[in-house]
Amino acid sequence: MQAVVLAAGEGTRLRPLTEEKPKALVEVDGRPILSHCFDRVVELGADELLVVVGYKKEKIIDFYGDEYDGVPITYTHQREPKGLAHAVLTVEDHVDDDFMLILGDNIFEANLDDVVRRQREDRADAAFLVEEVPYEEASRYGVCDTNDYGEITEVVEKPDDPPTNLVMTGFYTFTPAIFHACHLVQPSDRGEYEITDAINLLLQSGRTIDAIRLDGWRMDIGYPEDREKAETRLQEGYDPETDEAVATSE
Repeated sequence: MQAVVLAAGEGTRLRPLTEEKPKALVEVDGRPILSHCFDRVVELGADELLVVVGYKKEKIIDFYGDEYDGVPITYTHQREPKGLAHAVLTVEDHVDDDFMLILGDNIFEANLDDVVRRQREDRADAAFLVEEVPYEEASRYGVCDTNDYGEITEVVEKPDDPPTNLVMTGFYTFTPAIFHACHLVQPSDRGEYEITDAINLLLQSGRTIDAIRLDGWRMDIGYPEDREKAETRLQEGYDPETDEAVATSE
């Protein structure tokens, strides 16, 4: 399975860390965020990394070259920051079959393998890793509604009044049907081509999308304090049940 890694963002909220490099190269625990993402998808058996670059793209290309841990890298260029659906379309000509999609600004220590297994074994149209967050934080994300079977029925992008507190985490699997949906998406009020709109088009066409609950943790590195929290979790361990770091003994 190929892995699409979205790494075109500038990371304005991480300034000054991103003044000289793209968000994906900001270090967390001594390594770029992107390396953490690459590690996860390589562990899952990715046979090619399709990396979407944009802001200061040459920094990423120079840093990684044409392979990572023996897995070949193909780069595509998102020339303007027009949203995730727009970014996904840059890899359309390179994708052969079902694929993983990971946002290149997230750190995952979680059950990504469950998402890939659902896609491979059940031949789902798509599967997403989702998690429950406090209601007051849900408006920062794509919010999911599900049925009694654990299937996603609707996704709303950053709603002012979230219908649930179940949100997408930034790891997905898709069939190539997502590309047709992305082509049909119209710009949102933010002027972007939203991946949530493409997902809803898939749902409206009768396709099934499975929601896999997060087991473990993930951190969206949007602000400097997120970077610090992720470093603490990586260095000391983390207990999602208590939402506290767990110091490890020597």
